[in-house]
Amino acid sequence: MILEMKVPSPGESITEVEIAEWLVEDGDYVEKDQAIAEVDSDKATLELPAEASGTITLKAEEGDAVAVGAIVCLIDTSAAKPDGGAEAASAPKEEKKEEPKKEKAPQPAQAKETYASGVPSPAAKKILDEKGVDSSSVSGSGRDGRITKEDAVNAVPSMGSPTGGSRGESRSKLSMLRRKVAERLVSAKNETAMLTTFNEVDMSAIFELRNKYKEDFKSKHGVSLGFMSFFTKAVVRALEMYPAVNSMIDGKEMISYDFCDISIAVSGPKGLMVPVIRNAENLTFRGVEAEVKRLAIRAREGEITVDEMTGGTFTITNGGVFGSMLSTPIINPPQSAILGMHNIVERPIAREGAIAIAPIMYVALSYDHRIIDGKESVGFLVAIKEALESPEEILMDNNVKKALEM
Repeated sequence: MILEMKVPSPGESITEVEIAEWLVEDGDYVEKDQAIAEVDSDKATLELPAEASGTITLKAEEGDAVAVGAIVCLIDTSAAKPDGGAEAASAPKEEKKEEPKKEKAPQPAQAKETYASGVPSPAAKKILDEKGVDSSSVSGSGRDGRITKEDAVNAVPSMGSPTGGSRGESRSKLSMLRRKVAERLVSAKNETAMLTTFNEVDMSAIFELRNKYKEDFKSKHGVSLGFMSFFTKAVVRALEMYPAVNSMIDGKEMISYDFCDISIAVSGPKGLMVPVIRNAENLTFRGVEAEVKRLAIRAREGEITVDEMTGGTFTITNGGVFGSMLSTPIINPPQSAILGMHNIVERPIAREGAIAIAPIMYVALSYDHRIIDGKESVGFLVAIKEALESPEEILMDNNVKKALEM
């Protein structure tokens, strides 16, 4: 029996996928549920499992874009499974027949080395000087290797390093995921009135809390007490204070949400992934850290699903893990705002009339000015700054152990 394997739907609104890589070869015997291919959609890379055991015949090439429901391979389920034993011994090699030796063709006489070898004629030297070409890089065709005027005229000046370094190039096709990310970024720039506002955060209080409680927190909950839980809790609070930031434009209408689904940007093997923390307003510090860890692992191992990356209402991106000091993050449409975190650097600041050294992080909020006014965007970022600089009072209700479930 011949089974026709069709492309399953990876998710709502996805109409085609791209064959990123075949994990088997044409004619191979495959087992049921064995991963036979990786396919790229515009949101994620997914594995395609065999629907039955048998011999496979491929019907699409790597890089082909195929519609959902299209046939990509055939599986002959009546084919017998090959023996798993050792391969048959290879046939003995035929003895090589001794061939009669061929006489070497006479080599052309090499030009003898003389004082003239590699030396340009006066006319050739003038041309080489005008071109900026070193005579040592030109092969002379004149008598005894002298560089002639014609040699100088034909000499090509070096356009790069005189060391003769590599000037190769390579070309590769962008994955469907990368192409979709590019389209969405350009769309966000072209279709939104995007502005960015900045502020700085003194992270001293968070550093003190983490240094005091991180060991106990990890030993009890099995996850680290990182910065994302503080930022997520601060964002949830600010979204509740400024609901326009937790809204989207749909045609001539504005949709506002009474829940906070926070997208977190994660760098994966196939590019940028943006999994979503659902109902972050209901999560504790432990809950946020556990969910961030789970989603990050799934994204980096290529196991993230389309559903896990769909439907966020606000995005947090952390360029600081790569060393970024400051950036203007691009909105993740159809969302209306994105918060950019950056690296934490000890900087001099004014504190109570004196200069102090403190761990400072610059933060940036990019927002769609069509529905978020400047007052709201600045107020939102100030609310985040206040929460992060006074986390015990604002985010933990002055009860650290209860907030951390210690």
